Amino acid sequence: MREYRNARQNKRAQQHSVSRFQPAAKVARRPQAVDLKAIARKAMLKYAFEPTFPPAVMAKVNSLDGSLPQRAGSQVRDMRGLLWSSIDNIDTEDLDQIEYCERAHDGEILIRVAIADVDAYVPKGSVLDMHARINTTSVYTGIETFPMLPDRLSKNLSSLPPGKDRLAMVVEFSVLQKGNVHMGKIYPALVRNKAKLVYEPVGAWLEGKGPMPKAIGDTQGLQAQVRLQDEASIRLGKYRAKEGALELETLEARAVIKNDQVLGLYVAEDDRAKRIIENFMIGANGIMSGFLESAGIPTIQRVVRTPKYWREIVEFADARGFRLPAFANAIALSKFLDREKIADPERFPDLSLAIVKLLGPGEYVMYDKRKPLGHFCLAVTSYTHATAPNRRYPDLIIQRLLKAALKRMPSPYGKSELMEASAWCTDRERAAKRVERFMTKAEAAVLLAGKIGQIFDAIITGASEKGVYARLLDPPVEGKIIRQAKRIKIGQKVKVRLANLDPKNGFVDFELAGNRPE
Repeated sequence: MREYRNARQNKRAQQHSVSRFQPAAKVARRPQAVDLKAIARKAMLKYAFEPTFPPAVMAKVNSLDGSLPQRAGSQVRDMRGLLWSSIDNIDTEDLDQIEYCERAHDGEILIRVAIADVDAYVPKGSVLDMHARINTTSVYTGIETFPMLPDRLSKNLSSLPPGKDRLAMVVEFSVLQKGNVHMGKIYPALVRNKAKLVYEPVGAWLEGKGPMPKAIGDTQGLQAQVRLQDEASIRLGKYRAKEGALELETLEARAVIKNDQVLGLYVAEDDRAKRIIENFMIGANGIMSGFLESAGIPTIQRVVRTPKYWREIVEFADARGFRLPAFANAIALSKFLDREKIADPERFPDLSLAIVKLLGPGEYVMYDKRKPLGHFCLAVTSYTHATAPNRRYPDLIIQRLLKAALKRMPSPYGKSELMEASAWCTDRERAAKRVERFMTKAEAAVLLAGKIGQIFDAIITGASEKGVYARLLDPPVEGKIIRQAKRIKIGQKVKVRLANLDPKNGFVDFELAGNRPE
């Protein structure tokens, strides 16, 4: 518990020691060299992250001989013979989970999710653990990734790369034909990833828009395996939607960077491959949360509280001709979102963003059976984060709790420590998102260098007392409208002129180009 307090104190000290970013200033029209890596590290320090690993951490990592940690052999199942695979981004190396499905009786599909056993390398209280609990999350800035754990662990020893034997915690559950889930099993296992697949080509293939990915064609049985995973995912998704899970679609632009140069921005689109992983992870997280809850073990849950701005959501929907009930109701809100997506798919991401802001952020809390909070957006009562222990500290905590519960050993965490950890991890997650958003703006400003004065098509993404924001249609850069018109609304199409850029301070400013919003 002391460590979390020390981390907060260090955070305050660093925030005072690092100068605040200065207000935006007009920059010269001639593009100037910008050191994005230096900007990223400055942003990390501003938000009290440690951007580098101390010598003691690196010494410990370098001392590891690369062999599998010792585990009680009789308890570890050898599941290397199953056709495990991963689906992730093309450049992802910190592979936290792999998946495998098989058909079962009565039309059920048995899903297994193997999660990297990070705790085996990062035991509680070790020098690696003490540092991981400071940042609590990997931070992705585009120009540079600041991992929670050193690369030799997160991208190698505690990752699940193809062709390597690895220890894992397996979560097993069945999906019925209607999409509901039967409580399954959790156990340690020895696994081997047979193929590393990539979202976009797998998604295009499943949707009939592209050829079969080479990795699938080269691996015997993998075509049928991925299609079975897709079938299970569709079942899960339909059931979640029926229960009131919200289908929100926000656009998050990411920089395309090569040799430290910003080449463009892209927005990753949803596809069936991404939904496989999303639905499987939601299922696995729910199983693990329910297991700890039913065992009566103090644990951390991931929650989105019942919206306190529900009245504003009701008014938002009413302005669009849809009546929501006076009290928060996820199923009703889900129906409104479905209608809006069908009616205007182009503007739906910006409508989604407005709803997300009114719903409020997710957070980590210690579970209290007297006051269960649940996850409003997912329409579930028991949920946690436990499928990415290389990248998120709460997931590592849950992994340790599960191990103790399975061995019927005392919990490694007391209630007070879990409360401290929940608050600190929530704080760090929000800070990480601020760093990532800031760097997206900085990288966008670099991309637009030399284009001040040019006119772009845009769409209004935010309108409040804090200001009006717009996103260019191409490239998908978001910025503030510094001289704005009245009666402007989210989703309106406008033409804007690029007015100011300040990469060092993450500012992109527009002004309306003399037109009336559509």
